[in-house]
Amino acid sequence: MLHIVKRLTPEQQRYALLGAVVLLIIGALLLLNDAETGIAKKAEIVFGDKTQSVAEKEKEYPRAREIIKPAGFINTNGEEIRIADYIGKKVILIDFWTYSCINCQRTQPYLNAWQEKYSDDGLLIIGIHTPEFEFEEKYENVERAVEDANITYPVVLDNEYGTWSAYQNRYWPRKYLIDIDGFIVYDHIGEGNYEETEIKIQELLEERAVRLGEEMGEREMIATPAGAEEVDRTKPRTPEIYFGALRNAEHLANGRVSVTGEQTFEHPGTFKSDRLYLGGVWKITSEYARSVSDDARVILPYRAQKVFMVASSEVGAKAKIYLDGELISDGIGKHVNSDGTIDIQNEQLYRIVESAEYGVHVLEIVVEEGVIDAFSFTFG
Repeated sequence: MLHIVKRLTPEQQRYALLGAVVLLIIGALLLLNDAETGIAKKAEIVFGDKTQSVAEKEKEYPRAREIIKPAGFINTNGEEIRIADYIGKKVILIDFWTYSCINCQRTQPYLNAWQEKYSDDGLLIIGIHTPEFEFEEKYENVERAVEDANITYPVVLDNEYGTWSAYQNRYWPRKYLIDIDGFIVYDHIGEGNYEETEIKIQELLEERAVRLGEEMGEREMIATPAGAEEVDRTKPRTPEIYFGALRNAEHLANGRVSVTGEQTFEHPGTFKSDRLYLGGVWKITSEYARSVSDDARVILPYRAQKVFMVASSEVGAKAKIYLDGELISDGIGKHVNSDGTIDIQNEQLYRIVESAEYGVHVLEIVVEEGVIDAFSFTFG
């Protein structure tokens, strides 16, 4: 390559020198500005594929809603907790749940793992317990469920659905992530998407660390936590089934649906899959069916791997569990005794069948002693 050097005149040399001085001054000012606004520049860190200011977030995300009409608090030393007190300080995960919900129970190991791993980095989990059934409004029931599930973060009793309504929620479980600026930037309905949720938690915690001038070390993803249950969603499962008159219209097969009061149920002879059959005399209320006669029983043809029943008994009850006509064997259901019976007393979800494989079966529950209040069946 031919390199041509051209000699400058004295006047051109003076202009060149002046230009160089101007460039040096501009460079010095830029360096000074960088030094003075280092934190501000860091705050413009790129998350995902874009940088967002508060003004930009305002256009894209809704603001966090406050807790409304709480009926009580657990794990707060008796103190009230408010979301507004943590905006600008924490990343907040709001989890709507209710303790007899199997979907919520299967999510719990992940919430506990995130609490243990990220609470010191600024993550605050708040459980909003919004009851599905009336018995889930009782403080002592929720307190026992919180202890049984090893929950250490704050739990709010949302008995009047105040916070549920403020978030326009319709699902158990449901998670909302609120960033350091108080915006709801992530929303997930139901189980699953745990890796996606954790990635978002890490992202928001990094934003918080930058904003507050703190350090957050490198974090690996949590492996599947202890106690987590895998659910095969590739096969058809029996949908949730309710006993109470408010919601039994779709699946109660051998009685008058949507009607409260005592009914005598007779064996129909043949059974259809995914339908609920009762035998003997039951008193139907809006939420549950109560066994009345000595020959009361439940028959359920189902498709699933696992069967869960929400039930209770005021005086304590015992029932025999049959699967395809055979007394259930030891170890199939967590709450089933070695003799194939189940003791029902506490108002909770009972694990009736937990088979190793998916199948099509007929479940029969025969009340042996006491009185059972049956609320619902769910499946896994």
